[in-house]
Amino acid sequence: MSNPGNMSDLWKRLRFVLFAILVYRIGTHIPIPGINPDQIAVFFEDQTENRTILEMFNLFSGGALERMSIFALNVVPYISAAIIMQLFSNSIPYLQELKKDGQAGRNKITQYTRYGTALLAFIQASALAATLSAQEEFTTVSGALFFVPAVFSIVAGTMFLMWLGEQVSERGIGNGISIIIATSILTGIPGAIGQALTLSSKGELSVLVLLGIGLLSMAIIAVVVYVERGQRRITVNYAQRQQGRRLMQAQTSHLPFKVNMAGVIPAIFASTFLLFPSSISAWFGENDSSGFLASFSLALEPGQPLYIIVFAGLIISFCFIWLALTFNTKDVSDNLKRSGAYIAGIRPGEQTANYVDSVLARLTVFGAIYLTLICLLPLALINFAGVSPSIAVGGTSVLIIVVVLMDFMSQVQSHMMSSQYASLMKKANLKNYKR
Repeated sequence: MSNPGNMSDLWKRLRFVLFAILVYRIGTHIPIPGINPDQIAVFFEDQTENRTILEMFNLFSGGALERMSIFALNVVPYISAAIIMQLFSNSIPYLQELKKDGQAGRNKITQYTRYGTALLAFIQASALAATLSAQEEFTTVSGALFFVPAVFSIVAGTMFLMWLGEQVSERGIGNGISIIIATSILTGIPGAIGQALTLSSKGELSVLVLLGIGLLSMAIIAVVVYVERGQRRITVNYAQRQQGRRLMQAQTSHLPFKVNMAGVIPAIFASTFLLFPSSISAWFGENDSSGFLASFSLALEPGQPLYIIVFAGLIISFCFIWLALTFNTKDVSDNLKRSGAYIAGIRPGEQTANYVDSVLARLTVFGAIYLTLICLLPLALINFAGVSPSIAVGGTSVLIIVVVLMDFMSQVQSHMMSSQYASLMKKANLKNYKR
């Protein structure tokens, strides 16, 4: 830190991240050609009362969907394509071989992910444009004059965001795609704080409840940080090895496993599954003469007993499904066996794989319960404390923001430590040190 010039690379990367965020936020206000923004705004005001799937998509797009901008799909197609490729890479032999080919194989998988992003973006953009063109009040032009420019502008916006996220990962700090999603969620926080203060000034929300929400928010963030940084370490022993004429002494290492191995994916999947019934009821309920859609949607409204049971069950199930599809304990056992490592008291091979599997199963039980409680907390605030849904804390949003910021800060610290190390090497005047 004594020589500020050593920090120039870090500041350069931080400036690039801020510039990318600014470009992204400007793009969320560029509308699709031929859209009627006033009618779109009225439609989304009605939808906020029903909590349809559009609400979640609008949250992850940073408000771009309700403005029908060129970034309306945000990076959702890329995330979907990446998840699909990750699932397929553990089940398709060709992709399994690519994963073992090092950097060249990873580049090939990244290329396939980009193709999948373009395909999914085209399908989703076509569906969105067709839905908008079916409602004449949403558009200022009709037919192909609206459909074709709308589809290509949305696909171009999505591909640009994917490219921008990759540039942030390469030339900035942190994972670019995650930073874009976290920025989208963070843009809604000032509005939520303003609404809370407005309700408090009108007397609709007591000051004590407002202070309680603030303290609860800090407590939730602390719990999320503690759990996400927690690890279960399995001690691994290495036998004595002969390297040339030297006898290498036995060493000890460990296998670190996160408490929440699945991340926020189960919560996103569960929310999406449960928002579909209410969305279908809102869109097609007028043509349902039997009223089945309306009653079914009412039973699955947030806060209802059936909703809580199904939501918790889906999160727990997706935690185990995601772990089974993305983590292969047999590969861990084989890698340990090849490197001459073993777990004390456990035979190499199948018994090691079974032991690691049992440890991960117990971890996943705890992680699934933790994830379920965090995601159900907003419902408890809404139902029992009378808090408005827009200012209820907890859920997927907090998890995403905290995890992304933790990763961002850890990478900033890594850059700072490398700069300090370079400065020390220069001051030492070592003969082998190259500038």
